[in-house]
Amino acid sequence: MTQDSQTSTGTLRGYLLVLLAASLWATLGVIYTVLARDSGLAAISVAALRAGMGGLLLLGGLFFLRRDWLRINRRALIVVVLYGIFGVALFYASYVNAILAVGVAVAAVLLYTAPAWVALIAWRFLGEQLTKRHVAALLLTLIGAALVAQVFAMGAVRLDVVGVLWGLLAGLTYGLWSVFNKVGVRHTNPWTLQCYGMLVGAVALLAVQPPLALRSIAWTPQTCFWLLALTLGPTVGASVAYAAGVRTVPVSVASLVATLEPVLAALLAFLVLGETMGVGQLVGGALILMAVWLLRPRISRAP
Repeated sequence: MTQDSQTSTGTLRGYLLVLLAASLWATLGVIYTVLARDSGLAAISVAALRAGMGGLLLLGGLFFLRRDWLRINRRALIVVVLYGIFGVALFYASYVNAILAVGVAVAAVLLYTAPAWVALIAWRFLGEQLTKRHVAALLLTLIGAALVAQVFAMGAVRLDVVGVLWGLLAGLTYGLWSVFNKVGVRHTNPWTLQCYGMLVGAVALLAVQPPLALRSIAWTPQTCFWLLALTLGPTVGASVAYAAGVRTVPVSVASLVATLEPVLAALLAFLVLGETMGVGQLVGGALILMAVWLLRPRISRAP
């Protein structure tokens, strides 16, 4: 196998890993809905448990299987702390506040400004090129996300300046999540990055919990099952898949490919929760799929 074919294979593998991450993230809506309905958990409590359980699961796995991976150097430690605060804790908190202030639709659209933030940050600080294909895919993604979130239903939009700022912050911190993954895997492996990043994020989120908030949880078998599903799927599985994927895929491309998530989330909501998809949402999903196709890696054949 030639060097070019090896590079192409690695790029394809990274692209598929990012798609896997998006598929796992798409389950968040269903899991959050069930947890809020059956356990009475507040949104920020779910976020703290998600980060904490994910971090502890990775910590236990690394301790028994690859204990040497728990050691990180000073530069990696700095990246991990920044990632945990800005890429985990602040992202979760800002997105929750945006939803409460301006509603799910507007908050989701503002969240998916993340690819624009990532493309600009990657172009400015990581040396990645911003091509016409990137720009075209970016426009398709933003329009598609807006349609999937049903912003065309103006009666459901509640504009609030502070809420809009929270939503923009959510988009920025979601973008920082991608960038920190790209930078972090240069100094440590994806498993270590996610482990310590989630633990730092959990500590930060627990620090802002209302007093005794977690003591009111009804620890039923169903609640434990959904928390475990939340930990294994969209938390640990998706994060590690994405961090591994951006080893060979530019972060600006990966962040756009990951926006397949709202399409899959809408489909799961229809199948599991009975939520319907309108014509506008279907068109938006098609635009996002078109953007993902536009960003597919070009596989060159070996001579």
